Amino acid sequence: MKYKKHVFVCTNVKPAPKKCCGEERGMALVNALKDELKEKGLNLEIRAQKAGCLDVCAFGPAMVVYPEGVFYGNVELSDIPEIVESHLVNDKVVERLVIA
Repeated sequence: MKYKKHVFVCTNVKPAPKKCCGEERGMALVNALKDELKEKGLNLEIRAQKAGCLDVCAFGPAMVVYPEGVFYGNVELSDIPEIVESHLVNDKVVERLVIA
């Protein structure tokens, strides 16, 4: 496997009335993840990228971490360092953000 972990962040944009991750800071989350990974020297083993709809619109902005398949919802920019350190580095899921 090329990457130890792969993070997909929804950046989908769609018409109202559904909540839209792309308009709710989706790309800002992608960029923050990439910056954090690069700063920690993890960008060659952990990949973060934008994705289309993850079908959890009510919980957006959303992301999913593979290979575990853990979905996070209502993610804020301030959550990125914790997700990187806890989940991506130390394999401890950030329970308060998990979409059940």
